[in-house]
Amino acid sequence: MNKKTLEITLEEYYAVSELQEIEKSLVLSAKNAAVKAYAPYSKFKVGCAVLLDNGSIVTGNNQENMAYPSGLCAERVALFSAISLHPDKKIISLAVVSANKELNKNDVFSPCGACRQVMLEYEQKQKSPIIVLMQQADKKIIKFHSASMLLPFSFQISTLQKKE
Repeated sequence: MNKKTLEITLEEYYAVSELQEIEKSLVLSAKNAAVKAYAPYSKFKVGCAVLLDNGSIVTGNNQENMAYPSGLCAERVALFSAISLHPDKKIISLAVVSANKELNKNDVFSPCGACRQVMLEYEQKQKSPIIVLMQQADKKIIKFHSASMLLPFSFQISTLQKKE
């Protein structure tokens, strides 16, 4: 047996004012997108804002559907929009915000596994890290310097490649 330890580094900010100006703008954009989410069933509104290397910010929010698997999370809506509108631009960072104030104050809001995989794949495709900011309502902000920190045992392209 071989025992290993994984370590994940993150930063916690207790107010938006502690962030850099562009990060403040990104969190605010995600918060504004969350308010406009279509979540009539879960009532769980989420917004995401993606910052591209040309300075553009593209937003998205969760879109539910009565046939539940048909909806999409805010993160994928924003990421897919950003890449379809700006296919040659790199993603610098993204902010994802839950507008749900009813969660326990100790709960940490984070993207689902499917969204984490999408973030990671874009990070691998562009060969540079994507900073991820997460905030639940008006509570603390958690910052990761790479999407890979959110999914340590991810599905990799190398898994699909044929070995000779």
